[in-house]
Amino acid sequence: MNNTQLSVSAKNSLSHVMPVGSSEFKVASRPVVSYSGAQQNELLAALPREALEALFEHLELVQLPFGKELFEFGSKLEYVYFPTTAILSLLYVMEDGATTEIAVVGHEGVVGVSMFAGERAMSTAVVQSAGYGYRIKAQALRDAFNKGGALPQLLMRYNAALFAQMAQNAVGGRHSSIEQKLCRWLLDRLDRSPSNELKVTQEMISIMLGVRRESITAAAGKLQEDGMITYRRGNITVIDREGLERYAGECYKVAKIEYDRLLADVACC
Repeated sequence: MNNTQLSVSAKNSLSHVMPVGSSEFKVASRPVVSYSGAQQNELLAALPREALEALFEHLELVQLPFGKELFEFGSKLEYVYFPTTAILSLLYVMEDGATTEIAVVGHEGVVGVSMFAGERAMSTAVVQSAGYGYRIKAQALRDAFNKGGALPQLLMRYNAALFAQMAQNAVGGRHSSIEQKLCRWLLDRLDRSPSNELKVTQEMISIMLGVRRESITAAAGKLQEDGMITYRRGNITVIDREGLERYAGECYKVAKIEYDRLLADVACC
């Protein structure tokens, strides 16, 4: 099966819960980039002021609507995205069209970084929670990267943190219970959301985790009975975050500790 067929399969599997829009990005009219605005993304905020301002002429503020596909598996990476209020999901697509989330990225990170011209995407990136972000052409970021300074160190440090998240997701997917996977999934979103309320359906969660919807329904019911969450159709409110963290255990904690360790001193880059 070729890359185009894989992409079609992925879209078909998600279309009824994460509709991919065909409209172009809404790009705000310039001037849109401000120092305070760009600092809503933690990676951009960690750059020295002069390094960040050097990117201003290349950065565009874009609206990222729910379900928008930023790039697909096997496609050429033309843009890099720094989310501010949006949450993005990185998906891996199997040959039979089955889709599993391998990482989630919000205001703490970046997606689409490519160090070589013509580099192809190893995953599909979809907007899971609507919001805004900044995008920059991949070549412009490569040019800035090659100049050295804080930017290369920061991006490589973040890549290490992202790989740690992917590795822990892989381990958790094999050795954790459905309840632990669900707790980790919810906590990952809470870390990137402004409130304790998440707009999400059980069907979407089941697709992202690669498990049956009935299993998610049962797990969510148990968490609700234990007083950790309340669930109404399309909306989950977390009541007891500490309880979720205890229940998730290593499934969440290891990746979180590694991420904090790798990025705690980004200001020193």
